[in-house]
Amino acid sequence: MSLAVPRNRERGIIRSEPAENESRILPINAPLTAPARADLRSPSWAESVRDAVRDVAELERLLELPPRALDTLPAADFPLLVPRGFVARMRKHDPRDPLLLQVLPRPLEAEAVPGFTADPVREQGLADGGMIEKYPGRALLIASGACPIHCRYCFRRAFPYAEQLAARGGWDAAIDALRARPGLREAILSGGDPLSLSNRRLGELVAKIEATSIRTLRIHTRFPVVVPERVDAGLLDLLGSTRLDTVVVVHGNHPNELDDGVARALRTLRPRVGALLNQSVLLRGVNDSVETLALLSERLFECGVLPYYLHLLDAVAGAAHFDVGPDIGRKLVAQLRARLPGYLVPRLVRETPGELSKTLIG
Repeated sequence: MSLAVPRNRERGIIRSEPAENESRILPINAPLTAPARADLRSPSWAESVRDAVRDVAELERLLELPPRALDTLPAADFPLLVPRGFVARMRKHDPRDPLLLQVLPRPLEAEAVPGFTADPVREQGLADGGMIEKYPGRALLIASGACPIHCRYCFRRAFPYAEQLAARGGWDAAIDALRARPGLREAILSGGDPLSLSNRRLGELVAKIEATSIRTLRIHTRFPVVVPERVDAGLLDLLGSTRLDTVVVVHGNHPNELDDGVARALRTLRPRVGALLNQSVLLRGVNDSVETLALLSERLFECGVLPYYLHLLDAVAGAAHFDVGPDIGRKLVAQLRARLPGYLVPRLVRETPGELSKTLIG
């Protein structure tokens, strides 16, 4: 069963092979015992991705909007893809819903805007065998080219996944590259979304990383927010058993994304990892108000997640209509500091090509 991959992403390599124990999600604080695992069943995460909405007309029907109410752009290379569970969190009858705006292909994407390019952080030239080394002590592995959702502001929407997958050759080239750099301390799994891999495939990769000098494993994923069923017993067992210090960074932009099912998944995940963090992107029309950002931070904390980064938009072609800008971002973060405890205020950052870390804006 293949996960959804845009046309510029390779289809033949990324597979979903959910085992029997990968189709269950545990209730909050449930012990990892056989009876607890058998108590609660849900459709597998792979089924949720397979059954995602890919047609704008169907999306209109689900949101109870009139036909052709959504002004859309045919986007063959980066088409509409949104799981039904995420659609269920959108407000009906509202074509400006902030969750809808994140996934709806709009004609604005076709407008060429100076400074907005296919490779906004200039990492495509750094990719070598599925590995990107931008910052000291860390290496990023393109673990998968597949995602459970197509976010319209994605800075890798034009990334050459077909040529840059660490999975090639059973991960051997990527692992050899990690071994050849003894100064590396952290491996970052990214993509696409690394949790698009089945638990078996992910476990194979983690085991190979464990055989290197890497000490910390970081996983960047939108899955627990978009398809919370992905936080299943097999994933929890895997994360809880590795010798690596594990950090999971999820991606939520709006408090309405974090319904009870997502909260349950995140709270179940939290005890299995060393840190559970969130990064957001500041998006015009989605979360560019202090009220929304404050509610997001508070809701994340309720779910066991700490706000980490609030990213200024990467200048990727097709996403200029989401751009907010640093001045407004600074004002919003200053307002957050005035109303929230410091641990709930994310750091406002931007990715600057060639710099040795994220650039702190506010």
